[in-house]
Amino acid sequence: MTVLTPSSSIEKEAIPQLKFSNLETLQSTRARVLRSHYLNRATQLGNLSKGKVRIYFKDENNNLRHVNTTIRALTTDFVVLKQGVTLPIKSVVYIA
Repeated sequence: MTVLTPSSSIEKEAIPQLKFSNLETLQSTRARVLRSHYLNRATQLGNLSKGKVRIYFKDENNNLRHVNTTIRALTTDFVVLKQGVTLPIKSVVYIA
C-alpha cells in the first residue's frame, strides 16, 4: 500500500471534532487484511516501546489526513489512541 496523494497533518486532539463516513475506505479484501496486520503491529509497538506511528485516514469529505501518535488499543471498529481518542478503522487508509 502506498499513499500517493498529499495529506494534511492533524493533531490527535482535533480528531474528535472530525466527522467520518460510514463507508469503507479500502475496497479490496487484501488491502483490509494488510491494514489489520499493520494496525496490530503498530498497537504492539505502542504498548511495548511507546513508539509512534503515522496513521493516514480519510474524513467525511474524503480528505486525506495523517496523525503521528501512539496506538493504545484496537476494538472491532475503532483504533484507540492516547487520551481515549478514537478513529474508525474503516477510515484508516495506511499506517507507517
